[in-house]
Amino acid sequence: MIKLKTPIPESEIRKLKVGDSVLLSGIIVTARDAAHKLMVEERPDFIRQALKEGVIYHCGPVVRKDEQGNWSFVSAGPTTSNREEPYQAAVISEYNVRGVIGKGGMGAKTADGLQKNGAVYFHAVGGAGTLIANSVKKVTTVHKLEEFGTPEAFWVIEVEDFPLVVTMDSHGGSLHHEILEKSAAVAKELIG
Repeated sequence: MIKLKTPIPESEIRKLKVGDSVLLSGIIVTARDAAHKLMVEERPDFIRQALKEGVIYHCGPVVRKDEQGNWSFVSAGPTTSNREEPYQAAVISEYNVRGVIGKGGMGAKTADGLQKNGAVYFHAVGGAGTLIANSVKKVTTVHKLEEFGTPEAFWVIEVEDFPLVVTMDSHGGSLHHEILEKSAAVAKELIG
């Protein structure tokens, strides 16, 4: 198990390979469709420092606010990443992002962005939102909550030992692509 803490230098990311198991700690930022669109179209600075050599998490959390006004995560499962394919490579480059967390993998444009910028795609286990929420130790701040709503807001969170697997690396490796090729070959054989 490889332990990483944000901010993560490019040299550490370049050491990772498809299949590596990682425990991630430090500050990460949730970002989904509205957030990615904003980052590409307007390039806001308010999120820049949190993302520098940091990690984006494709997640629409379930949150609660206590009597003192403090937020906590009730559920923090990954959302399908491929929706961010039109934006992800540009966001990685613009904000110097080192990792993207989600489920299902991403396409060729993102794979190219990972290689060029020294970043990886981490797979988080889908359906384990409550378990993953245990890794979220603190909500540091939230941006665009009123404009975007809870699932689409930028939640800046501190995580500890968030369990992940590298499924797309900075060398062009993609577990998603390998599985797709093998599945297609089996299907072709079965069909005849």
